[in-house]
Amino acid sequence: MTVDLRLYALLDPQTAGGHSLGGLARMTAPAATLVQLRDKQGTTRAMIEEARTIRATLPPNVPLLINDRVDVALAALANGVHVGWDDIDAVEARRLLGPDAIIGLSLKSVEQANAAPIEFLDYVAVGGVFATTSKDNPTSPIGIVGFKTILAAVRARAPNMPVCAIAGINASNADDVIAAGADGVAVISVLSKARDPAKAARDLRAVVDAALGKRGV
Repeated sequence: MTVDLRLYALLDPQTAGGHSLGGLARMTAPAATLVQLRDKQGTTRAMIEEARTIRATLPPNVPLLINDRVDVALAALANGVHVGWDDIDAVEARRLLGPDAIIGLSLKSVEQANAAPIEFLDYVAVGGVFATTSKDNPTSPIGIVGFKTILAAVRARAPNMPVCAIAGINASNADDVIAAGADGVAVISVLSKARDPAKAARDLRAVVDAALGKRGV
């Protein structure tokens, strides 16, 4: 499945800027191309309800993924999951969700890029590229150079694999990661904590689209 990563909006109740997740989804969906529910602290029941609320808000062409939780994705009829290196194995997620689900994986090193079960994935997210306050990250940002290095390892194995950059990305640096080869950006607080999340989403999407245009994409 081809995944459009241009503006990948991550919704997390811990960094929602006082908004409901359904409200954030409604405001950002016109510009977002993919949405993820990431809730590391909520109960299973609460996550299922959150996911159903978000899914009901999104237009049909914007897929909803659940971070890590295959059970929540199944119960909420989401389009797939995004998993980290220490979460449920992507191969197992594919077995449980089936061939039509979207499966994404986070990569933080060349070693992970070389070991990832690439044939079971629809996209990968590489980062953290820049410093961020949206997630506790014990490792230092990889920067543009680190992003390019990991991206090259991914593309050596799967030349057409969609790749997005994640962590600390905003309208001032999004063009840098797109120029470095990213197909899109995954963002949280730059949207949820903006005074006008809808405008922030539109502005960031415009930067991404313009940068992709410069690359001839």
